[in-house]
Amino acid sequence: MARKGEGGRSTRLADQIQRDLSEILRLELKDRRLGITTITAVELSPDLTHAKVFFTVLGTAETIDETAATLKRASGFLRSQLAREMRTRITPELHFVYDESVARGAHLSHLIDEVVREEKPRD
Repeated sequence: MARKGEGGRSTRLADQIQRDLSEILRLELKDRRLGITTITAVELSPDLTHAKVFFTVLGTAETIDETAATLKRASGFLRSQLAREMRTRITPELHFVYDESVARGAHLSHLIDEVVREEKPRD
């Protein structure tokens, strides 16, 4: 995967893939099963042939599973659209992974709010 120390081309390419995929999802992929899907990060393999695309979506575990399946089915279309946008010699194969960090952060924030609410002095 693209390491932080490498910087350079792979980082720029990962950022470009994230931006382009976000636009393609928003403007060109008309599938109600996607809901509000956000591409949060992209990691590239060292040879730039595979991209792990992290996404989030609002909803239940069922919604997450349905979104992951929809993205997997659409990966060929997304890759071809990405190839048109990027104009690079190689367009990486896309692998979609649910990004749990956003949900985990929201859950922790909720827990902190509950603790703070319980610790407020009562009049």
